[in-house]
Amino acid sequence: MLKINLKTEQKAYPVYLGRGMIDKIGSVISEYLPACSMLVISDRNVSPYYGNRCLESLRRAGFKPSLEVLAGGEKDKSLTAASVLYTRALQEGLDRHSAIVALGGGVTGDLAGFVAATYLRGVPFVQVPTTLLAMVDSSIGGKVAVNHPLGKNLIGAFYQPELVVSDLDTLNTLPIREFNAGLAELIKYGVIWDKKLFERLESFSKKASSRGLFLDVDNPWLLKCIARAVLIKGKIVCRDEREKNLRRILNFGHTYGHALEAASGYTYYLHGEAVACGMVMAARLAVLLKILDQASELRIRDLLTQLKPPPPLQGLKRDTIVEALYFDKKKESGELNFVLPTTLGRVEMYQAPPSRFVEQVIEEYQRGELL
Repeated sequence: MLKINLKTEQKAYPVYLGRGMIDKIGSVISEYLPACSMLVISDRNVSPYYGNRCLESLRRAGFKPSLEVLAGGEKDKSLTAASVLYTRALQEGLDRHSAIVALGGGVTGDLAGFVAATYLRGVPFVQVPTTLLAMVDSSIGGKVAVNHPLGKNLIGAFYQPELVVSDLDTLNTLPIREFNAGLAELIKYGVIWDKKLFERLESFSKKASSRGLFLDVDNPWLLKCIARAVLIKGKIVCRDEREKNLRRILNFGHTYGHALEAASGYTYYLHGEAVACGMVMAARLAVLLKILDQASELRIRDLLTQLKPPPPLQGLKRDTIVEALYFDKKKESGELNFVLPTTLGRVEMYQAPPSRFVEQVIEEYQRGELL
């Protein structure tokens, strides 16, 4: 088991990484929270595997947990779903000394964290991510939010968890598509910060496993790669908790990616898939702007293509994607902001690129020329 300590202006907290963590989650949490009532939030995909095991471990440690199971998927990240959870918390008598536990992927973590940040003006919460994407990205750093029909994560807060507990054994029940979505976020860290990580993943991509994954659950390097991603994100978040400057580089691929998600009604792409497409599109935009060489763009594209993201959604109009771009929360003074690579391991913020280039990339993507 690894323990990585993070410290932001708001809070210091640990991230645990290991195997067999679900069955000892109660004893781990008891080191940081007193015995109290808890609302465990999960979804229909995760709960059958880990819901009861988590509750039993919490009870053994003296907690009084109840479980709320949601349908799962991006449509759960809504004020409607948050209202359901507020009602359940009130019915269970949760007070300011109670806690909320997010047991699931990024959607569950974002929603549960948002509810924790706003219920009774803030109660403690614990992240227990069960997807690769959540382990390497969304469970770290305290960004919690719900979606709005006009855009993704537009209603939210910065609210750090008490701790994060990642059990790599939960990845054994993760569908290949979900696992690949998480690998996209690992690749992101290689592009924005760590060229050696990118090259390591690139070397794995030449040796696909029997399941077609280039970094399988049983690969001992998986834990090392997850830990490296947590360390990178932790370093960035600790220097810029509220995304005023450095933290914005974590949005590489997200400007185009969020627009694809919103334009398709959050039903076509997994988040990591949309980000994978967005990273390919951002790299192409960087080439058009002459800030990235074509050889590096092709390396980024080739590695992300290994993840088999879905093809462009047929019938989705360019103007619909462009409209969704302008509801992006990262725009400033009405101008779009993109995180663009300048070389492998380094990116920069680029404000207001020419619209003809932005739209050309969308058109190339829609024609299937980029993936």
